[in-house]
Amino acid sequence: MRKKLARKHDVTEKPMFGGLSFLLKGKMFCGVLKENLVVRIDPESSGELLNLPYVRPMDFTGRPMRGFLYVSPSGYKTDRELSKWVERSIDFVSSLPEKKKLQRQTRSHKKI
Repeated sequence: MRKKLARKHDVTEKPMFGGLSFLLKGKMFCGVLKENLVVRIDPESSGELLNLPYVRPMDFTGRPMRGFLYVSPSGYKTDRELSKWVERSIDFVSSLPEKKKLQRQTRSHKKI
């Protein structure tokens, strides 16, 4: 995974969900949890993707997480298959609006 993403700018790694996640401009697009590939996809396309072999909803919390899927190792065993999942995730996350930076509120202190 790291080798595939080495040339991508704005990609960072972060431990998440008990595994390792990859983020594009601060937004998670894929990761690895145990032996599963975690991919973030357009929630509207999840129905069709769930029909693919080796794909299931990401149910990390016991409930399916909308827009996230697990892909078993057999579903990404070739470089081509892995690249396809990673690119699908990058394409979706790239289409999302920029994250707004949180501004810290400062209190003005009046002198008495």
